[in-house]
Amino acid sequence: MRYVKNRARMADLFSPIQIGALALPNRIVMAPMTRNRAGPGEVPTALMATYYAQRASAGLIVTEGTQISPQGQGYPGTPGIFSAEQIDGWRHVTEEVFVHHGRIFSQLWHVGRISHPLLQPNGALPVAPSAIAPAGKLWTQEGMKDFVTPRTLETSEIAGVVEDYRKAAANALAAGFDGVELHAANGYLIDQFLRDGSNRRIDRYGGSVANRTRLLLEVTEALIGEAGSARVGVRLSPTNPFNDVADSNPAALFGHAVDELDRFGLAYLHIVEPGPTDPLGRGARPDGSFFRKRWRGALMLNKGYDLLRANAAIADGTADLISFATLYLANPDLPERFKRGGPFNPPDRATFYGGAEKGYTDYPALA
Repeated sequence: MRYVKNRARMADLFSPIQIGALALPNRIVMAPMTRNRAGPGEVPTALMATYYAQRASAGLIVTEGTQISPQGQGYPGTPGIFSAEQIDGWRHVTEEVFVHHGRIFSQLWHVGRISHPLLQPNGALPVAPSAIAPAGKLWTQEGMKDFVTPRTLETSEIAGVVEDYRKAAANALAAGFDGVELHAANGYLIDQFLRDGSNRRIDRYGGSVANRTRLLLEVTEALIGEAGSARVGVRLSPTNPFNDVADSNPAALFGHAVDELDRFGLAYLHIVEPGPTDPLGRGARPDGSFFRKRWRGALMLNKGYDLLRANAAIADGTADLISFATLYLANPDLPERFKRGGPFNPPDRATFYGGAEKGYTDYPALA
């Protein structure tokens, strides 16, 4: 399906919408959120199935980032989708979501340089477009560690990474997911290739905007080849400085990337809009309005939306869907709370990452 059906005038968060192969009952999306609750072997657990099923009233759930290979892991307790045990674990998650009449996409993830030898097979260096260490520290099973200087991916290795993404999409479908979202945001591998602050390559994957978007497009094509365009979404964060990434002209870079992605007829494009302190570089502000002018399919926006602002963006056509992160984390029945105007559970930031039920599956629903 090439275009969004039912982009009706004066739609709101509660209006149904067809995106790709899915008919959604509302436009409220649960954003991907890392929670670090996977079990040994990075296998999804029964507790994770409960967590996602509690939130099945979303128009669409996008899972936490799920590593496509052992090399793609960057944090303890994050789930994978490359082993038979992981696929089986995710199958229990999707089945539980479907029992509650939900819809769910798997977010496919490779962290690139945002890792550490403690998290890599055989203690190897993490990989990246260029051997540039990000500033800061990361959480490992031995506590906080400085980032290391990653190993530059050889040109000949990149086809193997693309194949890992393709296999992950096949595994996601085998696990019962409705589709997949490519995580190309937040300073992870695809984003590292996109931005000139982290990509200093001189081969066909570096230098020009066209070259730096090549991996994004190759991976997207691989996912489409496996799942079909109607079951593939892409997430981008043009100005987000998270994980020490930046670009000198994000409007030009991501404008070109989205122009190229638009020809694929994807299920949706998911944009993390600029925050108030994001570096914008040269050019226009790459916000929702910027992408609405060049994207013909379903456009999902994310960045601190509340009910009023979300309804306004949908009503004026800037967005077709809005994804919510922290609000959804703390309010498993968020659509119903939006309908009633609250009340909303406050999030407990101390329990965001790791742990068990507390701050995960024990947030109360409305009576």
